Amino acid sequence: MTYLSARDIAEMSSEGRRRRLKELQEEMLQLRAQQSLGGSVSNPGSYKQVRRSIARLKTAMHAERKE
Repeated sequence: MTYLSARDIAEMSSEGRRRRLKELQEEMLQLRAQQSLGGSVSNPGSYKQVRRSIARLKTAMHAERKE
């Protein structure tokens, strides 16, 4: 599951957010490697979904730190 909604992120604990961020970053690394090797991606929109989910997580983590 690569897509995370803002609601899902809000319900997570800070530890859960960190863990999920690591998972998404690893998935992004795999997608980049697959793309650079010239292989076809099974879901072309997955790269964009992962990238946006990472941004949502980082935004929520930053907002939590500021409070």
